[in-house]
Amino acid sequence: MKCNCCKSEKWTADKIGNLIGKNVVITGGNSGIGFHAALELGRAGALVIIACRDLARAKSALTQLQSQAPHASFELELLDLTDLISIRMFAERYLRTNHPLDILINNAGIMALPQRELTSDGFEAQFGTNHLGHFALTGLLLPALKRSDSPRVITVSSGVANMKMAKIDLNNLQSEKSYEPMETYAQSKLANLAFMLELGRRYGWLTSVAAHPGGATTNLQKHKYKYLMKFIGQHASKGAQPTIRAATDSVKSGRYYGPSCLQLWGTPVEVSLPEKAQDATLNSSLWDESVRLTNVQYHC
Repeated sequence: MKCNCCKSEKWTADKIGNLIGKNVVITGGNSGIGFHAALELGRAGALVIIACRDLARAKSALTQLQSQAPHASFELELLDLTDLISIRMFAERYLRTNHPLDILINNAGIMALPQRELTSDGFEAQFGTNHLGHFALTGLLLPALKRSDSPRVITVSSGVANMKMAKIDLNNLQSEKSYEPMETYAQSKLANLAFMLELGRRYGWLTSVAAHPGGATTNLQKHKYKYLMKFIGQHASKGAQPTIRAATDSVKSGRYYGPSCLQLWGTPVEVSLPEKAQDATLNSSLWDESVRLTNVQYHC
């Protein structure tokens, strides 16, 4: 991967600007990358809705957020991305407010489950959470995004989408034929990029971009790379910066942001999309299959 360490550009959260009046939904905003993204967006004036499945943990995170940003506005909402009923209920609650949704950050994820597990809807857990859950959520929230003057969807991927093991196999999306924890994770993260590109292609009225945190120390690594990240990982607040930039900077659909130094550490910059994420035919087929699996139609 090309290193951008020597670029003069130094983007920081100070460049976010004024977000007063903006509504943000971020999945998994109670910890790690999501927590720090929520914190900075809240500090900038946005109303940040933290959507997560464990309200007890979320309440603890809310206390921390309010302590660090006492003048910011944060709300908690129950959302389980492994359950299509929960996703529909969350979307229905938001749509009933008639509020526009200005920024949707598809951030929550799981990685490298040792054994193949299934969601309540029968999907392989990593693909179901990381891709299908966010695919369904975005589609169901499309009417709220349509109400915004400048709607934006940020999909958080991973550097593993660049690796050789990352591939989208339409005949094995659920890892039924074979399950390898990191290969399954890599497929879900490549699917995130395919979704981001296809969303932008189909819906030109919104901005669809992606980001990845590089090497960041978070709860994501509880099954893999936990000790490695303690030595080489940057703090989660640094790992959140590509997401924050993607959410707030002047960007165009299809852009991808990550850390500047070997895409592992450093200031957030635009990075190249993996070539295999840019297969338009495959991306369209993945979209159609995602509609079939989730039964979520994109109507706007």
